[in-house]
Amino acid sequence: MKYISTRGKAPTLGFDDVLLGGLARDGGLYVPEPWPRLDAGAIAGFRGLPYPELALRVMRPFMKGSIAEAALAGIIDQAYRNFDTAEVAPLTELGNGEWLLELFHGPTLAFKDMALQFLGPLFDHVLKARGEWVTVVGATSGDTGSAAIEACRDRDAIEIFILLPKDRISEVQRRQMTTVLSANVHNIAIEGTFDDCQDLVKAMFNDQPFRDRHRLTAFNSINWARVMAQIVYYFWAAVRLGAPERSVAFAVPTGNFGNVFAGYAARVMGLPVSQLIVGSNRNDILTRFFETGAMQIGEVHPTISPSMDIQVSSNFERLLFDLEGRDGGRVAKIMAGFRKTGRFTVEARTLQAARAIFDGARFDDEVTKNTIHAVLKDSGLMIDPHTAVGLAAGRARRRNANVPMVVLATAHPAKFPDAVEAATGVRPALPARLKDLFERKERCAVLTNDIAAVKRHVQERARAKAAA
Repeated sequence: MKYISTRGKAPTLGFDDVLLGGLARDGGLYVPEPWPRLDAGAIAGFRGLPYPELALRVMRPFMKGSIAEAALAGIIDQAYRNFDTAEVAPLTELGNGEWLLELFHGPTLAFKDMALQFLGPLFDHVLKARGEWVTVVGATSGDTGSAAIEACRDRDAIEIFILLPKDRISEVQRRQMTTVLSANVHNIAIEGTFDDCQDLVKAMFNDQPFRDRHRLTAFNSINWARVMAQIVYYFWAAVRLGAPERSVAFAVPTGNFGNVFAGYAARVMGLPVSQLIVGSNRNDILTRFFETGAMQIGEVHPTISPSMDIQVSSNFERLLFDLEGRDGGRVAKIMAGFRKTGRFTVEARTLQAARAIFDGARFDDEVTKNTIHAVLKDSGLMIDPHTAVGLAAGRARRRNANVPMVVLATAHPAKFPDAVEAATGVRPALPARLKDLFERKERCAVLTNDIAAVKRHVQERARAKAAA
């Protein structure tokens, strides 16, 4: 399997190099060339499989010619060993053909664990085979950082730097990162937004000498392997609800577009996904695109669903690449204009192609709280604010009530206790293994939104490996 950049000028790479490289050298994102396909018989054969075995079958084509199947099976088994439930991702029925796919049973209580618990041992395997080390740099809107840190902590071949927006994530989210005191873990609170953090990470990748000196790689969803691992749970849920004979719709709370893009990838591979519904909070750049065909950056507004407080959805470029006929030059031109003006518009036929599968809806904090309250009242289930946005969007944009709709439950409610308590009057409790989280010592640097300062900070702390 080979991978190409969405902007058309970076070298075509094999899986291992894409894994370790993260962002393509032309500024684009890597995607498979071509998409692997699974026929109905193969998908039907997934029925009854445990999650690790299904994951092996879904991901194996993306790593063909790279990792031996026995080694891959071992990595996958290690990845999902530390989840709180043997099912890994349970499906819970809400009624009226609605289902919650619980993706928060991993070590850091968020869906990011579904991919990053796999990426940690996968990186170890590839780096050990090559005798190499890497420096992971990432931006987080709340959940990616803790999941990446949990996956990388105490690994000799990995140094990790996570940029988080100061005072714009929940205290639980922050402490899950800053209380990890492992020598190879470095947290940096940026005085700015998540988009500022993301821009700083991209700037480090685009400085080729800096990138090469520190062997930069990414655990954010700009890394293809992260999206690849998320494709699995779409197959997992759909097969349990009757696929391939039956179509399934998915409602996904998303800001950076990586989670819902994985659903698009599953559909391209052959899964009968009838609809993908994008749930947005007040930061509604994605919903506005699906309504108008215009992608336009606006102001980032703080909300009670902070992981979606984003105005630049990096993974959308992967969808744009397919919508534009996989024309890398065309995508590069569009993205250059977007970088310069903060806006681009697609042609009517391109928007029509996107709308064939995608819908979007936006909801403010009041509706989000009302949804959390209603779910607890009607079903006795407590959901987090991001899941509530996804559920509200699904209910507003569901096209066919006869098609089951899966809502991705992306975080444990205890990650956002203040918001959930405000909505329900009940404060969700952290699992016992995290009960002392608020008593643990924190370690975190605070920096201004300045690329020179951030690069200097990384260089000073990664210097030992870089000089070796």
